[in-house]
Amino acid sequence: MNKHTNLWEVLFRGCNLVFFLIIAIACTYPFYYILIYTISDPVKAAGGLLLLPKGINFVNYEKLLQMKTLYSTLYISVLRTVIGTFITVACCTFFSYIVTKQELYLRKFIYRFVVITLYFNAGLIPWYLTMRFLHLDNNFLLYILPSAISGFYIVLIKTYIEQLPAALEESAMIDGAGYWTIFQKIIVPLSMPIIATIAVFAAVGQWNAWQDNYFLVSKQSLQTLQVMLYNYLNSATAVSNINPSDFLDKNASHRLTPESIKMTMTMIVTLPILFVYPFMQRFFVKGIMLGAVKG
Repeated sequence: MNKHTNLWEVLFRGCNLVFFLIIAIACTYPFYYILIYTISDPVKAAGGLLLLPKGINFVNYEKLLQMKTLYSTLYISVLRTVIGTFITVACCTFFSYIVTKQELYLRKFIYRFVVITLYFNAGLIPWYLTMRFLHLDNNFLLYILPSAISGFYIVLIKTYIEQLPAALEESAMIDGAGYWTIFQKIIVPLSMPIIATIAVFAAVGQWNAWQDNYFLVSKQSLQTLQVMLYNYLNSATAVSNINPSDFLDKNASHRLTPESIKMTMTMIVTLPILFVYPFMQRFFVKGIMLGAVKG
């Protein structure tokens, strides 16, 4: 009986391993394919790749890194990600702490009003008109202010804060600490797991955002890397602002193709945000689990 049970357990674990291995390969292979495409000879890669690059070279990256617009759009994307993430985390954390206080007038109404935004969306046109009315078009604040408060983040942070021992705040109040001191010295340090989790969500959201730039920003100096990628992915032509004669490297042995440019641009846009996860990994799982225990 014991041997029979052990056999089924081994079979189950084996099937489990194979299943999740297939899922892992399915998730990682597209990214790997783009990577080997970008370091292959553009002409040879056009014939198709499977596991290994063909004619390894870095001409795709060399040509794209020569683009002046690449650095300006990268700067705006990094700036909006850093500032936007900080503002979102700070505002959502402080707002969540406030709505946990029984003394707050209309506390339940304010919290429920925020939660309603998770279920209802006004749509693109009202959003566009509102941003124009607030004069956020062609304004860097467009990237920061509309995302300062998020109902989803507030639900997670509020739930996490409510799980902290109330005795900590009570003892601090007895010692004369006010709400701001308690928030700064007690709540924030103890809430670092959920704050780090929200920071990852906010950073990814800011980095991948492109619609606000696409609809409301016409200034070249405020264009983000994502809109630049969007334009190239939809053009199916050579990169703008690059002379067609420049599509050859110095040795005239490799020619860029629209597909290789798209792949390389996609890789350049994807890589920076991937570096966020290793720094937040130790907080991420703990924060998201503890912040979602209660409704």
